[in-house]
Amino acid sequence: MSGILNLLSSPMGKQLVNGVANHTGQPENKTAEVLSMAMPLLLGGMKKNASSPQGAASLLSALSDNKHDGSMLNNLGGLFSGGVDSSVIKDGEGILNHIFGGKKTVVENTLSQKSGLNTEAVAQILKIAAPLVMAYLGQQKKQGDVKDAGGLNTLLGSMLGGQPDQNKSLITTLLDADGDGSVLDDVAGMVLGGDKKKGGIGGMLGGLFGK
Repeated sequence: MSGILNLLSSPMGKQLVNGVANHTGQPENKTAEVLSMAMPLLLGGMKKNASSPQGAASLLSALSDNKHDGSMLNNLGGLFSGGVDSSVIKDGEGILNHIFGGKKTVVENTLSQKSGLNTEAVAQILKIAAPLVMAYLGQQKKQGDVKDAGGLNTLLGSMLGGQPDQNKSLITTLLDADGDGSVLDDVAGMVLGGDKKKGGIGGMLGGLFGK
């Protein structure tokens, strides 16, 4: 299973960063910084939702849709050529509302403060990032022939860098800094490097793209 940060540091990841930066009109290094924080957060939110049988069934169903089965990643040039299609943006907004709910604004504000981009730019980046993360998860689901909740949770854990019954990866630990099972309650402290984890995930990933 390939982790989400492996995607970002791959040639495909560089293409993603370039495409998102061009679409939003933001610098590539800032776009990369937001994506490197947002993508693990999105996966962490999905993992939290998938911890219930209903949530896992809902996510498995969504990943079977041809919008989220990974095929989007096969034509990134087409996706970004002439700007991202409005249907993709609308899909992204729906995914963000489902994952983050009423805390979407908190996520946007904290990523804005950490990256230095305004919240509107961060919101634009997130709306594109969400369908891409779903596509990547769908691709990995297909490759791993994942068909049930247990397999889905194992896949999500693997993509976040951890494996069941093994030590949590640094990313997973930061996603739930106080170990209470709530990803989003720890967003502010994690992203901004609060008292719980100085430096935050942004500091850990700051050199990911060598910028």
